[in-house]
Amino acid sequence: MNETEIKKIVNTQRTYFYTHATIPVEHRLKALKRLRLSIQRHQEEIDEAIRKDLGKSSFESYMCETGLVLSEISYMLKHTPFFAREKRVRTPLAQFHSRSFKKPSPYGVVLIMSPWNYPFLLTLDPLVDALAAGNTAVVKPSAYSPCTSEIIKTILEECFDKKYVAVVTGGRAENQSLLKQKFDYIFFTGSQAVGKDVMRSAAEYLTPVTLELGGKSPCIVDKTANLKLAAKRIVFGKFLNCGQTCVAPDYIYCDASIKDALVAEIKTAMRQQYGESPLENKDYGKIINEKHFRRICGLIDPAKTVAGGSSNPETLKIEPTLMDNVTFSDAVMQEEIFGPVLPVLTYSSLDQAISKINSMQHPLALYLFTSSRETARKVTARCGFGGGCINDTIIHLATSEMGFGGYGESGMGSYHGWDGFHTFSHFKSIVDKKTWLDLPMRYQPYKSLNNKLIHLFLR
Repeated sequence: MNETEIKKIVNTQRTYFYTHATIPVEHRLKALKRLRLSIQRHQEEIDEAIRKDLGKSSFESYMCETGLVLSEISYMLKHTPFFAREKRVRTPLAQFHSRSFKKPSPYGVVLIMSPWNYPFLLTLDPLVDALAAGNTAVVKPSAYSPCTSEIIKTILEECFDKKYVAVVTGGRAENQSLLKQKFDYIFFTGSQAVGKDVMRSAAEYLTPVTLELGGKSPCIVDKTANLKLAAKRIVFGKFLNCGQTCVAPDYIYCDASIKDALVAEIKTAMRQQYGESPLENKDYGKIINEKHFRRICGLIDPAKTVAGGSSNPETLKIEPTLMDNVTFSDAVMQEEIFGPVLPVLTYSSLDQAISKINSMQHPLALYLFTSSRETARKVTARCGFGGGCINDTIIHLATSEMGFGGYGESGMGSYHGWDGFHTFSHFKSIVDKKTWLDLPMRYQPYKSLNNKLIHLFLR
């Protein structure tokens, strides 16, 4: 799709938005219901598309993508009527004969740019929030997951006219053409490098943005942790989707005194979950493309690999890989891994660990395994990160009751549930002033009595 066609879509959507057709709550609910039915009708095709792009099993596709989208739709169907209401707030005494309220209003035409690692979830989830808030949307799925992008296009074109929701497929050229347009809000999920380009482009029109990025999310394991359970949950979170998860534990940072025991438990958990031959496991995914396959293989140091490490370039599969005796200067610690490679590093004191984490770029997630409430309070209070879990991994993003988003270099803004509705809404602050009384003291000429009264009202 060329730039002229893209510009036409944006202009058509803006014209449609200003017909105010998307404002009534009933219109929003009908849109979400149509989307839900279409997703359910195309479930098998969605599973097959994700399997072709990423090698995921149908179970994992539903658990981590389709099911979460349907859950978000159900949540919004239930709560949008309440979210969309005006919210009355307290009126100051000086304006006692007024009504003050906040009125949620959609931004208008929004752009949603999604990544390839969870191509269905990370496209449709923000779209659900945008529609619930009353916006129109232009959706740009990733070119790296073409099969999923195609089923997304099929579903959205089945549900919506392009003047309401439009899908733009393609690669870098289409991305650049989209970012030249004036949108009312941009929601981007992807890498820091592209996120910077998005923000630069948005600045041209002073367009507000949400950036969902990533980073090296630490997994702290202290000496009080249940190591068997910690290993089981770390292995699940790290190697889900072949490690291609923005909130996957990027590395383990553990107390030196329990490192050997933890490594042994992780090896056991890897065998239990993925078998002796993970490359033959039909439920274990693959790397998205050859470029990322080569990059991840380049991060594996055979001298420090204590489990896994094998790969198959024909299938783009890399074994779940555990690396021990890693330092912060190793290659694997210089970038977000975004693959099935798990380095283990150690600390001598918790304060040292906190200080080190805070000296690095703020991660999207942080995980802590401990039996100490004091340790949990200390780490969650002193470390900067987007979100996370205590004694688990990944699951904090699987609820509509909490916002999900980054912090600092890992992003800005959040979505899911109320936070998603809030993200795609502008809240107008309005005072409804009554006409039956007009206090004269605010008008010139000012008098000494008025001065005393204004101090009384505003102190």
